[in-house]
Amino acid sequence: MNNTNTKLNSWTLPKAVSRNPFPECSLALPLRTLMARRGYTSWSKLESFLNPPEPPDSLEHFPDLKLAVSRLTRACRNQEKIAVCGDYDADGMTSTALLLNVLKELKANPIAAIPSREKDGYGLNKSMVNRLHKEDIRLLITVDNGVSAHDAIEIANSLCMEVIITDHHKLPPKPPKALALIHPETVPLDSPYRQLAGVGITYVLAEQLSKALNQDKVMNIATDLLCIGTIADMAPLSGANRSWLIKGLKKLNQTKCKGLLALNKVSGIQGNRIGAEEIGFQIAPRINAVGRLGNPTLILDLLLEDDEINAMELARRCDLLNRQRKELCEGIEMEALALIDSDKEDLPDFILIAQSHWHQGVIGIVATRIMERYSRPTALLTRDKAGMLRSSVRGPEGFNVINALSKCSELLESFGGHQAAGGFTIRAEKIGELQTNLNKISSDWLKASNNENKTCPEVHLELREITPCILKDLEQLEPFGIGNRKPLFWSRGCSVKNKKILKGGHIKLILEQHGTEIEGIVWSRNIKNDFPSQIDIAFFIGSNNWNGVKRIQLDIKNIRPCNEGNTLLIRGKRIYKCIQTDKKTITLINETGESIAGWLNESNELILDHKFQKEKYVISLFEEALISLGIIN
Repeated sequence: MNNTNTKLNSWTLPKAVSRNPFPECSLALPLRTLMARRGYTSWSKLESFLNPPEPPDSLEHFPDLKLAVSRLTRACRNQEKIAVCGDYDADGMTSTALLLNVLKELKANPIAAIPSREKDGYGLNKSMVNRLHKEDIRLLITVDNGVSAHDAIEIANSLCMEVIITDHHKLPPKPPKALALIHPETVPLDSPYRQLAGVGITYVLAEQLSKALNQDKVMNIATDLLCIGTIADMAPLSGANRSWLIKGLKKLNQTKCKGLLALNKVSGIQGNRIGAEEIGFQIAPRINAVGRLGNPTLILDLLLEDDEINAMELARRCDLLNRQRKELCEGIEMEALALIDSDKEDLPDFILIAQSHWHQGVIGIVATRIMERYSRPTALLTRDKAGMLRSSVRGPEGFNVINALSKCSELLESFGGHQAAGGFTIRAEKIGELQTNLNKISSDWLKASNNENKTCPEVHLELREITPCILKDLEQLEPFGIGNRKPLFWSRGCSVKNKKILKGGHIKLILEQHGTEIEGIVWSRNIKNDFPSQIDIAFFIGSNNWNGVKRIQLDIKNIRPCNEGNTLLIRGKRIYKCIQTDKKTITLINETGESIAGWLNESNELILDHKFQKEKYVISLFEEALISLGIIN
């Protein structure tokens, strides 16, 4: 691996691959190089990624799916009352709206049952079951929850209420006893349905139900809601998810769902191409804000509304709640930073801050921001109505949140989550002991990881190569997200022609390289604005729409000084100085002063002295030098 030391941070540059991978592919060479580095070893594998096959028949993968479809077919034909029990986040809301819409179109009689974040907590609960039974509901379908609702489902069974569970959260060793369980962990290990979000599981059920009743047209808006929920829940974008999203995103801006069209309009993306970023940063936050601060049925009303005027009014209410959410987050963040800075000489290895007045619905967002700012696991806590302290926990890449909480389980009233995020409830008198334990766990992790903020760009690009053509090629690799991260590029030797500090501390740069100028934005608060005039940049390629004009804009993630004509290579404990004395001569110097020279021909192919031409170590070292100097991608 090719490394370069800097005082600002640690950069790990990519390893060398074939100079011309996948020549039969029409993608630009830098993107073909990128995919080769991501492990695509043959054109057939890359072609399958670019044009994924249709997912197989889901009835053959989910053991209980046929039983669930059979029961719902009967319910639709008999126009039975059905309760769809969802969750209050974007995945749960889109799942609920999707199934309600399909069931209504199929002549069933569905109602929504959504818990209150503050009163009920997460998922189906006993009080909801008792209330639904009194309303003559005898069939329940959970969406995006259910596998942990043992008590609620046990009561439902005792009341002769049938339950179909559709969920994607971790299955317990003994799932609740239900009529049917439709869950990605029940499919074969190599199934393309293995990584579905809650809305994906709901989509599978709705699709098979519509087929059973020969009513495929009822799925009109189901694919649109599938796209929103899958991306909002950050499900891995592979397998069936990728296949569905590639098709669904292309027509999302022409959705027949009046509520989504209204959300697009208030989000400022009406009429534009809608991709994963627009969903993740514009649409999903407005949906999630309702579940965090308001009554989640507002989102259901919006997504199921048929009247454009009413839909617009509901969308504006969602937008208002999102603005309130932003204000709450900014206030809590400022308060949390002030508490940290008051004792910044002794920053804990695990940041844990509790304030009883903080809003429970938004502390997870702020915990993420604090974690990213200090690169340390972070928990923010607030007091609930029962007098307990409830938390949202976020961890940097590589830190396992759920494992850390498991090691402290004897101090906690309850806890849950996954590797990157979680939450717990605790009595106030146990906070001190918990902080001590979490500090120890985090300290051990920080020492093992060297507490480095590593920047790992995947391919080098000259600024002149960043054109509308490569932007179009990038679209073929979308959608980006978990399992298919957005490519991080880097460019060497960029001159800072202009620098402007924007509101919020962000920095706008005009960069120049070999006569090509381009605009970039440094959004990160962790990059200081006193960098030199000659820099290397790590960046994402994006665009900026202003007054109807679309321009390419770089999203700069990191910056380091550029030492023109030389760099350092680190191979284990060995350090080499790499010098480019002219455009065609490369010299490597080891720590004892010994040197080896190589030359580049007109095609940038490496020419070495005869005695080194078969030395694999030397050849690979020069290849890394060419990457480090930005000579090859």
